[in-house]
Amino acid sequence: MSDALHRSRIAQDNPATERVNQPGREEGVVRAGAHPVEHEEPADWGWHGETGKAGRRAAWVVVAIVLTLLVGNHEGRVEDLYVLGTAALLVIILVWDIVRRRNAWRSR
Repeated sequence: MSDALHRSRIAQDNPATERVNQPGREEGVVRAGAHPVEHEEPADWGWHGETGKAGRRAAWVVVAIVLTLLVGNHEGRVEDLYVLGTAALLVIILVWDIVRRRNAWRSR
């Protein structure tokens, strides 16, 4: 769609809108007389960071739950490899997170 056609459609669809240039962003469509958003913080949308200690503890619980899948009446052992692989991957990610958090404030 050409830019001229796009502009004409905006004006056609809602005459109470206008196009504005936003620094570091593409052109935006705002209501006439409104101020476009310059920068949005994640906290404005409710995101305040990591899940914290509860999330890390829950991840270890998930590892335990995944390992309980090894107990069962299945005959083949191929699925055990996938269960162990998934649990190992989760443990690797959790250990990496522990190391990352421990060394976060050290200079490299």
